[in-house]
Amino acid sequence: MVFQEASYLRGTSGDSVTQTEGPITLSEGAPVILNCTYQTSYSAPFLFWYVQYPNKAPQLLLKSSIENQRTEHQGFQADLLMSDSSFHLQKPSVQMSDSAVYYCALRDTDPAWPRR
Repeated sequence: MVFQEASYLRGTSGDSVTQTEGPITLSEGAPVILNCTYQTSYSAPFLFWYVQYPNKAPQLLLKSSIENQRTEHQGFQADLLMSDSSFHLQKPSVQMSDSAVYYCALRDTDPAWPRR
């Protein structure tokens, strides 16, 4: 299976998100960590992970906004660590169905996301 990451994103305000370059090839059952670090002038930013499956639009996977808060969904988890400006995505055991492109994103305000 292949995990593909966007390597670099920059906003118009100079804020940026940097991810480990992909693709990453893993065997089923292996652990994965997708790195995401960010730079921002915001004191309480919102961080997001999106996933884009083949031939599908990107969709929200995880979001967080409080320091050291762990967020989890579909076996994935991420901790927003403002101390080192990171929001790494991890899963202890990947499945073939996890093959996709993963994007880390940043913004200053919380958009109105539909509730799960």
